[in-house]
Amino acid sequence: MLAALVFGNAMASEPDKHSKSTDMDNLELTQEWDKVFPESDKVDHAKVTFHNRYGITLAADLYKPKNASGRLAAVAVSGPYGAVKEQVSGLYAQTLAERGFLTVAFDPSFYGESSGTPRCLTSPEISTDDFSAAVDYLLTRDDVDADRIGIVGICGWGGFALNAAANDPRIKATVTSTMYDMSRVNANGYFDSMSADDRYDLRVRLNERRTEEYRSGEYGRDGGVVDPLPDDAPLFVRQYHDYYKTQRGYHRRSPNSNDGLNVLNSLAFVNMPILSYIGEIRSAVLMIHGAEAHSRYFSEDAFKRLTGDNKELLIIPGACHVDLYDNLDVIPFDRIESFFRKSFNGNSK
Repeated sequence: MLAALVFGNAMASEPDKHSKSTDMDNLELTQEWDKVFPESDKVDHAKVTFHNRYGITLAADLYKPKNASGRLAAVAVSGPYGAVKEQVSGLYAQTLAERGFLTVAFDPSFYGESSGTPRCLTSPEISTDDFSAAVDYLLTRDDVDADRIGIVGICGWGGFALNAAANDPRIKATVTSTMYDMSRVNANGYFDSMSADDRYDLRVRLNERRTEEYRSGEYGRDGGVVDPLPDDAPLFVRQYHDYYKTQRGYHRRSPNSNDGLNVLNSLAFVNMPILSYIGEIRSAVLMIHGAEAHSRYFSEDAFKRLTGDNKELLIIPGACHVDLYDNLDVIPFDRIESFFRKSFNGNSK
């Protein structure tokens, strides 16, 4: 199965034993700079925490332009799916802070430095709410303009970002980069290759595993990005490997770089579409995707469902999925900056 190539052999992964939830008031946050990208001398950086409405405390890196004053436009960033804030989201957040925004890059609930058990879980509802929790936090800051708050979601978190924008009018502008619809890919497989019978078989296998995990008290992980690569690995799998499993993007807390996410995550996404109401998003949306990305169809199809004249789709010629992770010659930060400034212009106090 293609998903097993991307994220390893789920049925052979290491179990994750049940453990006591992380102390929400005393997260152990790494203080040294341990990102996969260099620290900028143009911004101030700090570790912060905030909680979502499920009582889970999220760990985040805050980036603020040096010598900034007054209330700033703010942007919350997360993704890719299975990554941590020390990877792609941190790079986006720091770069946008260099351009004048106050930003936070956060670890999602259940992984990275954030709290929540079982570890490495994702959820259609909770993962979406993490973006709104970041908005909650930004709204409490005296240096943030409450009418100029946006979000950036990368890869699977692009889908969660759209879902959050549909549900949370406090979000004034949304950018998705190399977006995945996690409900669609879990329910239908890559390129919509799965049938109803395939989905039934998947449910059978996963619920059998659920019984085993309940009895054993251990949660299986999906293995992360497959390593070593098989000879017949598709190009996009090789591209994932080149980011997550090499010095370029490897991080010790990243699920994709290590043992992966919770195997049973798929069950919720198969049953609960996350993009049901994106046609009702009234705020501005910019969707960015690489022309050569295997995942391009997710953005193109989602964009067709958006309404209003404040929605944009930007296809980057020659770019693959992971080019939009860290290739500063490819990621259109000028366009992202201008999009946010234009979108916030009518909301400035």
